[in-house]
Amino acid sequence: MRLADTLQVLCIVSVALAVALFLSSGGAARFGTLADTLTSIGIVTGLVGTDLLLVMLLLAARLPAIDRAFGHDSAMALHQSLGKPALYLLFAHAVFLIIGYALSSGVNVFAETWSMLTGMPDMLLAFIALGLLVVVVVTSLVIVRHRLPYEVWHIVHLLSYVAVLAALPHMLTAGTVLVAGSPQWYYWLALYVGVAGSVVVYRVVLPIVRSLRSRLVVAGVDREAPGVVSIRLSGRKLHHLQASAGQFFIWRFWTPGQWWQAHPFSLSAAPAHNSLRVTVRALGDGSTDLASVPVGTRVSFEGPYGLFTDRARTSPRIVLVAAGIGVAPIRALLETATFAPGQATVLLRSHSVADSYLVEEIAELCRLRGAEFRIITGTRAPGAHSWLPGDAVNARISLNTLVPLLSESDVYICGPRRWTDEVVRDARSAGLPTQQIHFERFDW
Repeated sequence: MRLADTLQVLCIVSVALAVALFLSSGGAARFGTLADTLTSIGIVTGLVGTDLLLVMLLLAARLPAIDRAFGHDSAMALHQSLGKPALYLLFAHAVFLIIGYALSSGVNVFAETWSMLTGMPDMLLAFIALGLLVVVVVTSLVIVRHRLPYEVWHIVHLLSYVAVLAALPHMLTAGTVLVAGSPQWYYWLALYVGVAGSVVVYRVVLPIVRSLRSRLVVAGVDREAPGVVSIRLSGRKLHHLQASAGQFFIWRFWTPGQWWQAHPFSLSAAPAHNSLRVTVRALGDGSTDLASVPVGTRVSFEGPYGLFTDRARTSPRIVLVAAGIGVAPIRALLETATFAPGQATVLLRSHSVADSYLVEEIAELCRLRGAEFRIITGTRAPGAHSWLPGDAVNARISLNTLVPLLSESDVYICGPRRWTDEVVRDARSAGLPTQQIHFERFDW
C-alpha cells in the first residue's frame, strides 16, 4: 500500500509541477488584461492536460512497480478515468489560446485559427494531435468500445502515442513557458523522454527479449466446449518469467492471419518449467481463429501481469468465484493456492452446466485438495442487480450465505465486468474489507 500511495502522490506532484512551470516563467503577472488572462488559462490547461496524458501513458506502460502497487485492473481503471479530463483540458487549451490571441490581435477567432495554422511553427501537428486524441477517447467510451472488435480498438488506441509525439514540437517552439535551454524546457523534455523510454523498454524491448529467449511455440490445441479451446504452449526456461497462477499475458501468434493481433489471456493452469496453458473462448474473429492455430506456431508475449495471485492472500481461507471464461485463472489458482482441506470454496456461475468450462478439471482438483465445489446455474431476473440467478435472489441467497466463513476468507472473482462488479458489491455488503477482495474483469 505504501508504494501505491507513493505513486498517487507522484501523480499529484507532477500536476503541481506543471502549474509551477507556468508560475516560474512569470505566469503570475500575465493576468493584466482579458486577452492575457484567457491566454494564461490556455497555457495552464495545456500543461496540465499534457501532464495527465503522460501519466496515462505511464500507467499503460506496464511498469513492474505500477503493476505491483495497483494491479492491472486498478491501473487501467485510473488510466481510463484520466482520459476525459485530459481531453477536456486540451480542448480548453486550444479554445482559450485562440480566443486570447484573437483579442490581442483584434481579429475574429476564425482568422486567428487560420493564422496559427499557417504562421506558427508546428501548430498543424498540434491540431492533428488533438484530433487523434478525440478519436482515441471516443472509441474508449463503453458504448462505442463494445461495438468494436478488440483488434480494431487496440490499433486505434495506439494513436495516443502518435498524438503525444505530434504535440511535443509546438510546446517546445511556440510557447513562452518552455523556452529552449530553460529549466522548464529541460524538465518537460525529460518527462517526455522518461515516459517514452518506459513504453519502449517495457512494451517493446523486454517482450522481444523474453519471447526470443523463451522460444515459445504452440504444442497443442484441445477443445473444451463449443467455442472454447485450451492452447498448450511449450518453451525453454519459462521459470525465468516468474509467472504465477492467476496472472495473464498478452499473446501474439505468428500465423498469417494472427500476427498483427494481440490477445490478453490468463493462464488456465499453473505455469511449469517448460510449458504454459491458456483457455480461450471465441468472442471475436481473432479469438475464434485461434481454435485452428497450427501446432508449432511461434508465440511472442508481454507479461506476466496482474496481482490476481496467491501472493495477495491475507486470510487462511479462500473463495474462488468465476463466470464464463473467467474460470481460466480461477482454475490455475485452485491448483497452486495454499490452503488446508476444508478451507477453500469454488463457485462457478453459468446459465447451465453445459455452459461451465473446465468443470471436470476443477472438480478433480477440488476432490484432491479438499475444496468445496458448487455450480450455480440459472438466468438473472430482468433488471436485477445481482450476480446470482433470479430464484436465488428471491430466496435471499448471497455470497455470505453460500460461504458461512466468508469473513475469514480472501475472495477471488473473475468474469465479465458487470457480473464481477456485482460479486464485489455483494462481498463488500457482507462486510469484507478491500484487502480481502481480489478481482479481474474479462473486459477491455
